[in-house]
Amino acid sequence: MLKRTLIKESELEVSIIGFGGIPIQKVDTDTAINLIKKASSMGVNFIDTARVYGKSEELIGHAIEEDGREKWIIATKSPIRDYEGMKEEINKSLKALRVNCIELYQLHNVRTEKDYKKVMSEDGALRALKEAKEKGLIKHIGITSHDVDTLKIAIETKEFETIQFPYNPVELQGEELFKRANELGIGVIIMKPVAGGAIQNVGLSLRYISNNPNITTIIPGVNKIEEIEQNCEIGNNFRELTKEEKEIIVKEAKELGSEFCRRCGYCEPCPQGIDIPSQFILEGYYTRYNLPEWAKERYTALKTKASDCIKCGICEPRCPYDLPIRDMLEKVAKNLG
Repeated sequence: MLKRTLIKESELEVSIIGFGGIPIQKVDTDTAINLIKKASSMGVNFIDTARVYGKSEELIGHAIEEDGREKWIIATKSPIRDYEGMKEEINKSLKALRVNCIELYQLHNVRTEKDYKKVMSEDGALRALKEAKEKGLIKHIGITSHDVDTLKIAIETKEFETIQFPYNPVELQGEELFKRANELGIGVIIMKPVAGGAIQNVGLSLRYISNNPNITTIIPGVNKIEEIEQNCEIGNNFRELTKEEKEIIVKEAKELGSEFCRRCGYCEPCPQGIDIPSQFILEGYYTRYNLPEWAKERYTALKTKASDCIKCGICEPRCPYDLPIRDMLEKVAKNLG
């Protein structure tokens, strides 16, 4: 497996293909152990999770204990913004992951100027992370965001050793940020490498990203053995895209446009009980993948549908991509209803 240095001044070498820990919360402990062991056997040594990913930390903790703690570089994160709250979160992560030290702890989804000022303040979460680092509870500090301007400011402070940001053939807004981070010796972790599942040419998308020398590691979410095998093929047989392959993935990116759901789930819960990302997934099958009857059949079977939206708007401020969710749900209802 191709490896790159996570942080210039560290000795941490991470696999170019990492293990994204969101989907693993859907499986049982035995399955989680099998997934982790499979990834490890194929050269993966970097795993990313979060406090807000359901039971992800707990399952990963069991699995890594079973597979061998020394094989893994663990990253987790918390959206807590204040000092006392973050101290509690670090301890909860250590307990859930069954470890004495976490290699990388990140401020999770620092999206607004208000959030950024809070975490950087005297009573902010960064102070708790720095104290934890001094105590040996964590080794490195990172920050994640969906806002490129926030990270452009953050990397110049010299407080953060890694950044995490979306990047794929559709979302290219981070390229200059990555270049600058690399110049500063800051690790670049890529989330949403297939745009939340919207990109169908998974292998081409992962290769497109890994060909960027400013990228350190990519963390596609997985909860199936076959997904691990497919993803690891990219890192174990690293090669550049051919002209024809690049044309294929660029064409798909152009067809997707920018107004689409990345399945991050931050919009939920919906007061009406609508599974918002699922509505857009089904519409994608209807509009992009030529499966209209299949999509309609499954939409009809849903207990709550896009047509149940009362346009309360609670979801929209939560969306890190500022999508017009209410209008998009109305479109789903029109297409599939």
